[in-house]
Amino acid sequence: MKNTPYLSIIIVNFNTYKLITNCLDSIINQNCSKNIEIIVVDNASSDDSVKLIKESYPLVKIIENNDNLGFGKANNQGVAQARGTWIMLLNSDTIIPKGTINDLITKLKDQKNEIIGIKLLNQNNTIQPSAGYFPSLSKIIMQMLFIDDLPLIKRIIKPYQQNTSSFYNDNHEVDWVTGACILMLKNNYDFVGGFDEKIFMYGEEVDLCYRLKQNGCGVKYWAEPFIYHLKGASSVDGFKAAIIGEFQGLITFYQKHYSQNLKILKIILGLGALLRVIVFGMISPNKVTVYKQALKIIYSKKYEN
Repeated sequence: MKNTPYLSIIIVNFNTYKLITNCLDSIINQNCSKNIEIIVVDNASSDDSVKLIKESYPLVKIIENNDNLGFGKANNQGVAQARGTWIMLLNSDTIIPKGTINDLITKLKDQKNEIIGIKLLNQNNTIQPSAGYFPSLSKIIMQMLFIDDLPLIKRIIKPYQQNTSSFYNDNHEVDWVTGACILMLKNNYDFVGGFDEKIFMYGEEVDLCYRLKQNGCGVKYWAEPFIYHLKGASSVDGFKAAIIGEFQGLITFYQKHYSQNLKILKIILGLGALLRVIVFGMISPNKVTVYKQALKIIYSKKYEN
């Protein structure tokens, strides 16, 4: 009979051949195989990454999809087959320093109903923002008008996205943490039904954390340990995907949880996108194109109340 792992690591893969190799190598080099299992859910990759995993990583369990089912649904598939007490949802474009998983397992044993996010670093060792607070209308107004960049405002209003690097030097109680690396008890994930599969990609972790908090869970950011996240490397055209995804995620969140304020939100987002079209008009044509596309998305029929 196989040992029951303490931690199940679920990784969604879509055409990230080189990235997932680095990710898996960094996990396997942890020397903690008795305490973990690794599950890769492949969303119909065409780059031979599945073949590579089968040949080079025999201990990794692979779930193969015939279509790209999206981030949320693929994670749900992986968690459904996980045997661990805790689960770690991990992006394929991450690298885990040696000793990190054993450190996490030790710390997790003192936790009960918390969702945990840990420090993410860019390749150059700079902080990558990875946590924040639920997107109230006031927070979105501050963000869209660049007001939340003012030091005084930052001290008064907790921002939707916490972008101050010094924030990430200490542990914090937050509302949400990024899905690039998120840990929680499998039972809690199952209790709320996991990710909302209607959210294809981006924003799904805010919704998940919201539902978990509604059911009595806490959300924590830990400053230690840390992992590297090659942000956007596992998405096509990282900036465009992140901006469009952020707008889509906010609208979807309001459709689901604050539908009475959806029209107000769309006005605020529209003003924010228009402001960025003006600001970037002379210095970054590529960003202008992205924010013009965001404007179209805001007022598309898909996002009507």
